[in-house]
Amino acid sequence: MSDGKLADQFFDAAIDLLRRVRDEEAESITAAGTLLADTVTEGGRLFAFGAGHSSLAAQDVVYRAGGLALMNLLTVPGVVGVDVLPATLGSALERVDGLASVVLDCSPLRAGDALVIISLSGRNALPVEMAMKARDLGVKVIGVTSVAYAAETRSRHSSGTYLRDHCDVVLDSKIAIGDATLTLDTVPAPFAPASTVVTSAILQSVMATAAGALASRGIEPPLLRSGNVDGGHEWNARVMKEYGDRIFYQQ
Repeated sequence: MSDGKLADQFFDAAIDLLRRVRDEEAESITAAGTLLADTVTEGGRLFAFGAGHSSLAAQDVVYRAGGLALMNLLTVPGVVGVDVLPATLGSALERVDGLASVVLDCSPLRAGDALVIISLSGRNALPVEMAMKARDLGVKVIGVTSVAYAAETRSRHSSGTYLRDHCDVVLDSKIAIGDATLTLDTVPAPFAPASTVVTSAILQSVMATAAGALASRGIEPPLLRSGNVDGGHEWNARVMKEYGDRIFYQQ
């Protein structure tokens, strides 16, 4: 099979997943966007968290041209991407009980805020405990996960629960267990993961919904513009000044 044929198969698989999410998660996407708009309207702050490669989708909605300026990245040292050596340490930290509680105790999160937690499997201690603890604090939680994992794997949290069990809104990415979309007789393992493509698309659809919901209420959405277009820096400076008390990545 040619490399081009495999490329076509990956695009087809990703497109099929995106269509499924569009058609099957529309109600949840609307609910998530409305929740974020409600939070902004009521003076709350917005945060996003993901561990490992799930952090890529979280980072994609923070300080993003065309995105909501109020979205802040909640970081846990050692688990954001592959910024730690060995990279396997990040995977190990996701399974540590108590870590999420310590992180939230030291974070600016407070009652009335909203937190987006991204975890493909939703089974590790860190995202489960983070959702539980955040809700105890009075924070609204949006979970982005593959619900299939809860049906076919065992939770790694002491409660036996999954991220999906502790959210105000759950967004199902429809990603199959193991993430990879392609197989080949000559390749011993499945390959070509699509979770980043799909999860990022989900979150951008939620951000778009939130912006539209704010505009429909007569509130100018606090959006950022690209610094590479004329007037972009000036626009962003105005937005950041207006909402400075709710933006933490510039301090």
